[in-house]
Amino acid sequence: MLTQRTHGRRPTLEDVARRSGVSKSTVSRVINGEPRVRAEVVEQVRQVIAELGYVPNHAARQLVTRRTDAVAVVATQPQNRLFLDPFFDCLLRGVRRELAEHGAQAVLLFVEEPGDHERVADYLGGGHTDGAILFSLRPDDRLGALIARTGLPAVFGGRPRAGADDAGYVHVDGDNRGGARQAVEHLVALGRTRIATVAGPEDQEASAADRLAGYRDVLPTAPPDLVERADYTRQGGADAMGRLLDRQPGLDAVFVASDLMATGALQTLHERGLRVPEDVAVVGFDDLTDLTESADPPLTTVHQDVEGMGRLMARLLFDPTAQAAGSRVVVPTRLVLRRSA
Repeated sequence: MLTQRTHGRRPTLEDVARRSGVSKSTVSRVINGEPRVRAEVVEQVRQVIAELGYVPNHAARQLVTRRTDAVAVVATQPQNRLFLDPFFDCLLRGVRRELAEHGAQAVLLFVEEPGDHERVADYLGGGHTDGAILFSLRPDDRLGALIARTGLPAVFGGRPRAGADDAGYVHVDGDNRGGARQAVEHLVALGRTRIATVAGPEDQEASAADRLAGYRDVLPTAPPDLVERADYTRQGGADAMGRLLDRQPGLDAVFVASDLMATGALQTLHERGLRVPEDVAVVGFDDLTDLTESADPPLTTVHQDVEGMGRLMARLLFDPTAQAAGSRVVVPTRLVLRRSA
């Protein structure tokens, strides 16, 4: 249906109110999605908005409400790595879907170089967004202090870092340590005796340290040469698996700290002529089904609801009670058995 213009000019809030037979404040409440309007009035106003082709003046609305309807999503990963990692794609999908339900959109900001910290802080402090969601912070990252300086509501991915300035904010984290324990306990229950691990990088977010700690909870006396670190990439997992096999050719199982790295580890095992799981059992972490179900063989892994974590982070950003409490929310994990272990 063609929209109707009012005498050739852009329709206004007053035009919508006059045509609907209600006050301007009622129209404003309908546009802002406020609950104190009867359903039949909401339907009537929305019909008139569609007929007139009325578009709200968001600049004026921002002056009144002091809301931008934008949320910064800040990542400390290089852009090229972020867009190749299905974990972050899944997390961002959850964030975007939840923000959409709150009438907000995500503004993606990257912190790659030292100067990016101040640039991002200046942007956030300039009133361009209503809040911030941050993930992949390294142990020594200064973003927590910079966010505190802006006074914006914020939610952090991962656990609070000891002594860091973000400790008073809401944190959403998977049960990384507990999930790793489940994985390694499963390998022990299978009768495997030379269990290695490919851990995440030492200088990245706390999840890498927690997953390695879970491995060591079960195998406290495992020799250091059964532990190898890699970045969270397929090639990193492949190279790390090769180094482990060079040092420990008799290993019979490996817990890999991400599904993406685990697919690289499987590639190296196949290239070395080793059968999975007959010769080497493999367990990953995350349960990104596009990777785990298409792997050869399908990958046993630790499941965490990655998209749900993204949605939870965005939802808690709009929760004043959660913001005031600054609590840590830990999302449970569970082991999903497939053919690799």
